[in-house]
Amino acid sequence: MKTRQLFACVALTLAGSAFAAGDAHNHTHEHKPLHGGIVVEASDIDFELVARADVITLYVRDHGKPAATLGATGKLTLLSGADKAEAVLAPAGDNKLEAKGSFKVAPGTKLVATVTLAGKKAVNVRFAIK
Repeated sequence: MKTRQLFACVALTLAGSAFAAGDAHNHTHEHKPLHGGIVVEASDIDFELVARADVITLYVRDHGKPAATLGATGKLTLLSGADKAEAVLAPAGDNKLEAKGSFKVAPGTKLVATVTLAGKKAVNVRFAIK
């Protein structure tokens, strides 16, 4: 079955806590996916993960605008059942980071991205493939 080709459109959800009701966070922008993945907000930055079997792309937006990824570093950890894999995220354009290789991404796979944008603190972002 060619399920690997479907992961560009697969729904990804945050595997962590969400903002509590009544949070003072002011949302002046929408968190809609622009590339077929799902958007997760962490440290006021939107991360959109698009996972395919051969490449995992992480798009970055700061308050709704593309965030520069030049000089950014990142690591991706994939947990699929008992399997654990790691990959390096590297800048791949104005506002995206990519990890290329062969990835086991299927429903139930959890992904944790640790991203450090130039001049900023490291941010951990958690995703789960449904």
